[in-house]
Amino acid sequence: MDNCIFCKIVRGEIPSYKVYEDEHTFAFLDINPKTEYHTLVIPKAHYVNVLDIPADVFTHVTNTVKTVVDLYREKLGIENVQLFHNAGEHAQQDVFHLHFHIVPRRAGDGQNCVWPKTNANLKNVFEEMLEKIQATPK
Repeated sequence: MDNCIFCKIVRGEIPSYKVYEDEHTFAFLDINPKTEYHTLVIPKAHYVNVLDIPADVFTHVTNTVKTVVDLYREKLGIENVQLFHNAGEHAQQDVFHLHFHIVPRRAGDGQNCVWPKTNANLKNVFEEMLEKIQATPK
């Protein structure tokens, strides 16, 4: 995509701080980091999010996530990370090129990604929810 910022990074049109690259993926430091070594992992080809990426390309992306996490553990001793991907506007996706965040965490880093406990009553409709996707409750 011509105007996609991540596609421009892959093409070298916008500078980045590359952490890792292979034939299918690119990992670089987030320009607005939440913590040290906050990294984005993207496919080199343009896919909007997890909903439109082919399974084989998605596998390459997740393998790169694991490669970077292992690198940080081996080289930096990082033992705590948060991984996330937002798919769609209402899921707070703001760059519409699939990307995973790797956010190393440590005590006192000032980040608080705790989800409030809401919708607890949804468990009352789990069986109905599963019926809609034809899954069998355990």
